[in-house]
Amino acid sequence: MSGLDLETKFCGLGGEVTVVDGSVIEGYASLFGACDQGGDVVAAGAYGASLAALATRNAKVKMLWQHDPAQPIGVWDEVREDARGLYVKGRILADVEKGREAISLIGAGAIDGLSIGYRTKKATKDGKGQRHLHELELWEVSLVTFPMLPEARVGAKGDDPAAHPLRGLAAAVNKARADLTRG
Repeated sequence: MSGLDLETKFCGLGGEVTVVDGSVIEGYASLFGACDQGGDVVAAGAYGASLAALATRNAKVKMLWQHDPAQPIGVWDEVREDARGLYVKGRILADVEKGREAISLIGAGAIDGLSIGYRTKKATKDGKGQRHLHELELWEVSLVTFPMLPEARVGAKGDDPAAHPLRGLAAAVNKARADLTRG
C-alpha cells in the first residue's frame, strides 16, 4: 500500500467501539465535523462515493492489523455513514493467528483504537489552516495499538512528509514494512 499515497486517521476505542463475544467489534472509525490533531475535519458524506463504488464491485473494506496489508485479521460486515460518522461492524477471525492475538489484546485493554486507511479525493483548506475532507476513498480500517498524536485522532498523514516530524517517521516505518513484505 505504500505506493498508493494512503493516509491514516485514528479514532480511539474508548466509548466508541464495543466488542461482543470476544470477536465481534462495532463502533465508529471516523467522526464527522470534529477537527483532529492534524487539522483535518471529515465532512458528512465524505465516504459515500467510495462505499457505493465498493458495493458496485461487491468488494469490502479490509480489516487489517496495524495497517499491514499482509495481515488481514477479520472482515467488516457493515460499513456505513450515519449522522455521526463512519460506523463499522465486523468479526475478528479467531482462526487467524493475529486475529487471536487481537482478541486477547482487546480483552486486556492493550489495543484501544481503530484507524482508517484512505486516499483523499476532494479537500479544501480554510482560513484557519484546517483541511476539510469532502471525498475520501476508503481502503481499510485497522485495529491499532495507539495513535502517534496525544488525542488519539490522527496517524501519519498529509501532503508533505517533511511538514510534520512524525510524518517522516511514519514514512520510514511504512517503507520498512513494505520492504519486509516484499521479502
